[in-house]
Amino acid sequence: MKKLSLIFIMAIATFSVSAQSSFKEDVEVLQSLYGKSKSDLVKQYMNLSDAQSVAFTKVYDNYETQRKALGQTKFQLINDYAANYATLTDAKADELAKGTLKNHIAYEKLYEKTYNQAKKAIGPINAAKFIQLEVYLQTIIRSEILEAIPFIGELDKTKVQ
Repeated sequence: MKKLSLIFIMAIATFSVSAQSSFKEDVEVLQSLYGKSKSDLVKQYMNLSDAQSVAFTKVYDNYETQRKALGQTKFQLINDYAANYATLTDAKADELAKGTLKNHIAYEKLYEKTYNQAKKAIGPINAAKFIQLEVYLQTIIRSEILEAIPFIGELDKTKVQ
């Protein structure tokens, strides 16, 4: 129970500053795993020619701007969950679930849009390579977040034991 309570408290503390730090959180996760910033990791993995790199930079920068906005929304949802966890109602659970699903769909749409833009700029193979890397990195980040927050009702179950 102490471990779970500590995780919950850490999750609340971590995500309470999320509006200003979602990008920082992503960078910290990636740097802790790979020792590099995300842009350095992408640049190294993509291994594009100078001409391709110039063409890709505009697509990548646009993607990152939109991804960061979605990340802000994701962390706001987590903050809202943390703030309402102990008193979660059906209405709030529904609101949070719908918001989370909408955010996941927005990420998928962004991947598709970025793939199409990247395909024009650097070709289908390199565009697919980028999307594959991005989905992988976002999955790692999502996994780290999920590990830090309790499931609905999880803390209540530990009180009984």
